[in-house]
Amino acid sequence: MKADRITRVNELIRRELGIQLYRVVNRPDFDAAAVTFTHALTSVDLRSCRVLVSIRGEPAEQERMLAILKRHRVEFQAAVHGNVVLRYTPQLHFVLDHSVEQGDHVLQILNQMEATGEVVPDAADDEPDDGADALGSEDAADSDVPPA
Repeated sequence: MKADRITRVNELIRRELGIQLYRVVNRPDFDAAAVTFTHALTSVDLRSCRVLVSIRGEPAEQERMLAILKRHRVEFQAAVHGNVVLRYTPQLHFVLDHSVEQGDHVLQILNQMEATGEVVPDAADDEPDDGADALGSEDAADSDVPPA
């Protein structure tokens, strides 16, 4: 199976799970707004799919909500089977994804370093972009848009 097809299948499954989250898990102790399906990694034979889930909150809360998702795995699979046309409906495996937390932590460290002066902020990022050189100086003369 081509890599492009697997990529499309992964995206379809991820989107379908996001849509079905509010329908399948309808519990008062589950905060669906804190859950994001970040990636779906389907095997080449379409028999299994590892779903990476980012859950906002404390580690104990993350584990509790992940356990709730795992309990509703069969219902998620049924929704994927009914709404995504595939030869085989993959068996879903939910795994906690910490990449969003790690990215936030790195950004927090960079902001602290800029605040203390350890790192000089990039001046190009602070200047407002007026779009004047969007085409580049050599392409601006060839533009069909007259100068303002």
